[in-house]
Amino acid sequence: MGQIAKHRPSKQVPLKILIDLTTLEKSGKFLHLSNPTQNEPDPWVRILNGKRGLHLVVLYLVYGEWRVPWSFRVWRGKGYPSPSDLACKLLGTVPKQLTQGKTVIVLADTEFSTVKFFNTVRAKTWRIVVGVRNNRKLQDGRTVKQLYRHGKRGQQILLEGLTQPLTISWFWLKRADSKRELRFVVSSHPYSGAYLVMLGRKRWAIEGFFKTIKHRFGLHCFGQSTKLGVYRWLILSLLAYLLAHWIDQWSSPPVLDWKATCDLTLSVLFPSVLWLKLLRYLQISADIAARHGFEIILKPIPT
Repeated sequence: MGQIAKHRPSKQVPLKILIDLTTLEKSGKFLHLSNPTQNEPDPWVRILNGKRGLHLVVLYLVYGEWRVPWSFRVWRGKGYPSPSDLACKLLGTVPKQLTQGKTVIVLADTEFSTVKFFNTVRAKTWRIVVGVRNNRKLQDGRTVKQLYRHGKRGQQILLEGLTQPLTISWFWLKRADSKRELRFVVSSHPYSGAYLVMLGRKRWAIEGFFKTIKHRFGLHCFGQSTKLGVYRWLILSLLAYLLAHWIDQWSSPPVLDWKATCDLTLSVLFPSVLWLKLLRYLQISADIAARHGFEIILKPIPT
C-alpha cells in the first residue's frame, strides 16, 4: 500500500479492480481438507465446475504499472457465501486511500454478474464492467442473446432485477478448440460498444496473473494437510510474487521477465540465500574439481 502511494500513476489512469475465481486442483486424499471431521466439519477441497480442489475468489489490482494481488477468500461450498458474495466482501477491503478521487473500474466474469454484486459496486459509485450470460433476461422479457440480431452494440438496456440502465456490447471469442463463442459484456458507464469490448478484455490480465502465480511461484503446489498450513503457503506464494514485482518496478527500465526478475530479487533481497546455494554447489562439485587436479578453497577477504 505504501509503495503504491509513493509511486502513483497520473490522475487520468483509472484503478482497475479485477475479480475472478481460480481453482487449485488437487488429486490426493487431503483427509483434513476434503473429508468432514468432528473438529473440521466443513471441508475446503470441493468440486466446482467439474474441478476438484481449493477454489479461491481473488481480488487483483491493476494501477498503472502496478499489479497487486490484494486479497482472496476460500469458497467453502454450498451453504456458505457464494463466489459473488465473497467478491462483495473483497470489494470492502480496498482502502479509500487508493480509490478516493480516482476513476475505479471493477471488472469481473459472468459468474459475478449478480444483482447483489451490481448493487455493491454501484453503492461505492464505482464503474462496473462484467460479462453476462446470453440467456440473461431483460426487463421486457427478451434475452440478452436476442440483442445480437435486433440491437446494436453500445445501446442501453435494463436487466431483470436491476433498476439502473447498463450499456451492453458483444464480441466473438475464439476458443481453444478453434470454435467461436458469442460473449456479452455490460457496463454501468455509457462507453461506446467498441471501447466496452476492449475494456472488458482487460479482465483477462488476472488470467495471466493466475498462470504466473501458479507456475512460477507455486500457488497450487501446497502439500499441507491443515487449513492453517494451506493459508501460510498461499500467503508466502503471494508475498514472493509481490517482492519480485516490486523489484521489477525498481529496476530501470522495468522489463517483466519473471525468471530474470526472480533471479534479480534473490540477488538484491536475499544475497545470503544465493551464497548458501553457491556453497552447497561447490561442496557437491568438489570431487569433480579433484578429478581435474584442483582443490577449491574459500578464504575470507582480509580486512
